[in-house]
Amino acid sequence: MASLDFSKPLYALAPLAGFTDLPFRSVVKKFGVDLTVSEMISSNALIHNSKKTHRMLEKAPIENPYSIQIAGSDLNVIRRAVEIINAREDVTCIDLNCGCPAPKVVNNLQGSSLLTDLSQMAKVIETIKQYSNKEYTSVKFRLGFNEKNHLEIAKLCEDAGADYIAVHGRTRAGRYKAPVDYDALAEIKQSVKIPMFANGDIDTPAKAKWVREYTGADGIMIGRAAVGKPWIFKQIKEGMDEPTPELIKEVVLEHFDQMIQHYDKYGAIIFRKNLHSYSKAGYPGASAFRNDVNRIENPREMREVIEAFFSQDFIG
Repeated sequence: MASLDFSKPLYALAPLAGFTDLPFRSVVKKFGVDLTVSEMISSNALIHNSKKTHRMLEKAPIENPYSIQIAGSDLNVIRRAVEIINAREDVTCIDLNCGCPAPKVVNNLQGSSLLTDLSQMAKVIETIKQYSNKEYTSVKFRLGFNEKNHLEIAKLCEDAGADYIAVHGRTRAGRYKAPVDYDALAEIKQSVKIPMFANGDIDTPAKAKWVREYTGADGIMIGRAAVGKPWIFKQIKEGMDEPTPELIKEVVLEHFDQMIQHYDKYGAIIFRKNLHSYSKAGYPGASAFRNDVNRIENPREMREVIEAFFSQDFIG
């Protein structure tokens, strides 16, 4: 597996539950993203041999380097989950989720709730580091749970053996609405020696450049801004212009085909939410199109409707 070269700015696709599955990651990878990360995987579901969860470990051949993100706090469960991932040779990193704000995750001392028990959080990182045979152990976290204690958390990650960190510049209480605290990200970068990805509201090439320079981050991690715009990484890295209608159509159809290949006919239903995002970009009749695809279940019919809709020119 490829190593991560932090001597130049790196760009990563953030894990997003329900979005960053194998089909989407493989589409984004073609636009030059340096690192892809699986959706958050429950360590508990993994060790109980959930077929669906095991499928979430799979990656596309072009995903290299590739990180698997796990959630959990029970050390025995974490160790067994790591041993399952160890059996896969196509993984570069195991990442611990300490950022997810969803109540059902938080209520099980997973995701961002680990920020309320820092000694347990340290033990989980140490356990992953001790048992993983992967090149990197990383942690994705928020600035705190209710209050910011980001420097304490960052130092803890470094001391527990994390090779790099990815930081979402809000507290758990801030969810996705509070302003991102880029000053806090800059403070973290100054306080630790390990590399840091900056994450949160980075949605244009100009913003990515500004955040990198302002925080001193070694990398930029983008999640929601890549949904419906997988080409954002090529725009950031190579200055690519806005995509043509032809390119958008090609990308949407490829993404759709990958969904059907991966999920069979159910992929058409799951793809509806992606079509809602892709169709936002100034096409005539977008809301009628969204209503139509919400009713269509047949993949062939859906592909025809997609092809017709994305064959139009933008109205801007």
